[in-house]
Amino acid sequence: MIDPLMATYRRLPVTFTHGEGPWLWDDTGKRYLDALSGIAVCGLGHAHPAVRDALCEQAGRLVHTSNLYQIAAQTELGALLTTSANMDRVFFCNSGAEANEAAIKLARLHGHQRGMVQPAILVMEGSFHGRTLATLSATGNRKVQAGFEPLVQGFARVPYDDLGAVETAASYRPDIVAVLVEPIQGEGGIRIPAPDYLPRLREICDRHGWLLMLDEVQTGMGRTGRLFAHQHTGIHPDVMTLAKGLGNGMPIGACLARGLAAEVLVPGSHGSTFGGNPLACRAALAVLETLERAHLVDQAARLGDHLLAGFRQALGPIPGVRDIRGLGLMIGIELDRPCAELVGRALEAGLLINVTADRVIRLLPPLILEPGQVELLVDQLARLIAAFLATPAPKGAVG
Repeated sequence: MIDPLMATYRRLPVTFTHGEGPWLWDDTGKRYLDALSGIAVCGLGHAHPAVRDALCEQAGRLVHTSNLYQIAAQTELGALLTTSANMDRVFFCNSGAEANEAAIKLARLHGHQRGMVQPAILVMEGSFHGRTLATLSATGNRKVQAGFEPLVQGFARVPYDDLGAVETAASYRPDIVAVLVEPIQGEGGIRIPAPDYLPRLREICDRHGWLLMLDEVQTGMGRTGRLFAHQHTGIHPDVMTLAKGLGNGMPIGACLARGLAAEVLVPGSHGSTFGGNPLACRAALAVLETLERAHLVDQAARLGDHLLAGFRQALGPIPGVRDIRGLGLMIGIELDRPCAELVGRALEAGLLINVTADRVIRLLPPLILEPGQVELLVDQLARLIAAFLATPAPKGAVG
């Protein structure tokens, strides 16, 4: 039979049928510990009762109307999110890429309102903001851009975690109106910037009248041990984007803004057919309520500390392990060689992981992990990494 699906993914040879908490089962009955959470999506784990019940109840009443009308769950979710984030307004959409598209449009319109003919947005090397044409143009990874030229213009790029480069760009690019940046680069290899990076970016933006726009699609919703990663630094962005963990698997994205940025988009300037529908908003409300009720954000911080300590103890002495870093439940283990084959080895062992930036094992486990599952994750993965590094690397691979 010809595969009816477009070949946009290199899928692993497994089909999951159901899940519960941090566990997934495939169609042979084999169980897997999910240390990826659908790439930072299922922060509450799989089939969480609160999300399940909210979806079932809402689906039995009303799934979709239109943003032509008032949507009570959308208003309730908007109030809860803006209060939690110290923001003023929110636009709901269906994904992280759509949320970043909204931020890009907001920044451009803001620039035009200030009299700029061709406003530009400063973005970072190694970043990832989505796969729509504008967001992949903003993304700092040439591999995802290749073949889709001409790219969208209006982006200036500098190295991540390099404030000097930002200052240099400011000196010769009077067209810059905003900075779009991830508090931690996820696809870029769990790159955590210096503690003063975001605070000083905030200062630079204030000095030049730029909007500071934070892509918290992967870092938000408690993943790093705070509800939003920028809260570790005490700053307030002008714009923030969310998705992934917001719906725990239900597609939903959000673009939040404060101050002048919150007044840029007006009727007719942007929109979404499905964004903020009752079903998605009920799921997101259940996520936020569960995060608070079960104190899962604080738990993410504690579990992250335990995982980092466990991996550092187990892997620290092993040659070939370059770095073990993370914040909350966003953890990267960097090796001295490409390690994509570890994904398949882990799958065989009943463990779901990911490798990004060629050499970084990325872990994004659900926030509901229990201590015994933390120990199991450390033990299983440390054994796999040690065995992998014990095999001589191909010539030229280590570097």
